[in-house]
Amino acid sequence: MVNVQVVDMVKEELPLYQESLVLSNKDKTGLVLVDIINGFCTVGAGNLAPPEPNKQISGMVDEATRLSKVFCEMNWPIFAFLDTHQPDKPEHPYPPHCLVGTEESNFVPSLKWLEKEANVTIRRKECIDGFLGSIEEDGSNVFINWVKSNEIKVILVVGICTDICVFDFVASTLSVKNRGFLPPLEDVVVYSRGCATFDFPADVARNIKGALAHPQELMHHVGLYMAKGRGAKVVNGVSIPPLSKP
Repeated sequence: MVNVQVVDMVKEELPLYQESLVLSNKDKTGLVLVDIINGFCTVGAGNLAPPEPNKQISGMVDEATRLSKVFCEMNWPIFAFLDTHQPDKPEHPYPPHCLVGTEESNFVPSLKWLEKEANVTIRRKECIDGFLGSIEEDGSNVFINWVKSNEIKVILVVGICTDICVFDFVASTLSVKNRGFLPPLEDVVVYSRGCATFDFPADVARNIKGALAHPQELMHHVGLYMAKGRGAKVVNGVSIPPLSKP
């Protein structure tokens, strides 16, 4: 495990000032779920799944489930990425994972019900960056179309991994927004407690040829810090006042 003092030192040198978000009917908000699937979140479900219960990951799933229920109750738009790979197309440097047709590539049990919700758009992607994974063969982009057709001004992003799939999607989305290709999107919000990453300690990695250490708490912070550096708003709380359906 990473020394707690090291993590605290990094957080002190790279301070992350987080805001809070209050959901309302005023600003059209869309919820983006990034890879909250068995292969990354369910204990023992695959090569990249947690080998044992993980507090950060289970907390992320709980928050994503809570928000999903609110968005469905309000009939607000949800866009869900599901990492799904063809067996003959490996994703270096990761081992085979979330192969098409397996339970690894499906929603975690607490979100399985989203498959039947009319306000939910599901996109199976075979790359790290969901924005790129939304590009169709004809050049159109499913995510861009979702933003425009729902007239979304704010996206609230949750999922896994904070510093990999979540960050890559956020960075690409911000770049495209800044180019003026994503109207009417104004803000990309990353919910820190609604995100998680995996834990691969240095003492384990050093015994595996070619492996890179990936301390969970440290990389989670770095992912959030980098997202904010790209222009995202990072929040540590999402409150839901009494709302009336539109």
